[in-house]
Amino acid sequence: MERVGFIGLGIMGKPMAKNIMKSGYDLVVYNRSQTSVQELIKEGAEAAQSPKEVAQKVDVLVTMLPDSPDVKKVLLGVDGAIEGLSKGKMVIDMSSISPIVARELDVTLQDKGIRMMDAPVSGGESGAIEGTLAIMVGANESDYELYRKLLLAMGKSVHRVGDVGSGNVAKLVNQSIVALNIAAISEAFLLGAKSGVDPRSIYEAISGGLAGSNALNAKFPMMTDNNFMAGFTLELHKKDLDNVLKNAQSLNVEMPLTSMVTEFVEDLIKSGEAKSDHSALLKYFENLSSSKLIR
Repeated sequence: MERVGFIGLGIMGKPMAKNIMKSGYDLVVYNRSQTSVQELIKEGAEAAQSPKEVAQKVDVLVTMLPDSPDVKKVLLGVDGAIEGLSKGKMVIDMSSISPIVARELDVTLQDKGIRMMDAPVSGGESGAIEGTLAIMVGANESDYELYRKLLLAMGKSVHRVGDVGSGNVAKLVNQSIVALNIAAISEAFLLGAKSGVDPRSIYEAISGGLAGSNALNAKFPMMTDNNFMAGFTLELHKKDLDNVLKNAQSLNVEMPLTSMVTEFVEDLIKSGEAKSDHSALLKYFENLSSSKLIR
């Protein structure tokens, strides 16, 4: 079984790395914060002191980082992974980044004989912990088949959508739909609450119909419990929405709904909600209508 490297042990990355080990892979890890590294060492992982060192010790390198500049720095910066990767090795970037950047990185790595796929995920912290993530893969078919088993160690739904960069295109579509879903849930349920009907009763009545969705089932209970502890933060969702709009602009695609919800998210971040779960979009609508979902 191939030896796996993992860089980026954040909210999502740490449980994903643990699930790789649970599937029997030897794991080498690197992270700027050492707390997560020490936790994984206790569970059997080996620590490295730089991305370069991780790359030297493994057959396939997985990265799970916040944004495009972070991935570039880890792969191409000083003591970056590219300095330790030998010809034929594989990089699987599971970060949510710009598809344009993913394709640029692929070209740079190919020049060194290094293979790459982009495989961003959806499912939040709970999906990462439970190993039930949806993974959207951009890769050639042979690489996808070769590493599908590794991806299934972290996710339940693994689909190739095209060549490198396609995974992040699918993720941008996903993030736009999720943001609009949460906004619609917030706005509509506040109407119900202000009309004097228990939102929980409305949920029970509609969740089995066309309005039902994974977003509704996952986020509505957080809203009614006033629990906005992050599984996926507003600031990370804002980053994804910015990437959606940048790519849309480059393709002359108009996305007025996504633009509008991005402004709502930006307002919440400015008010101190950056680290709150994206279900905290509810607070924007509560402030707008001077009412609460649950009194």
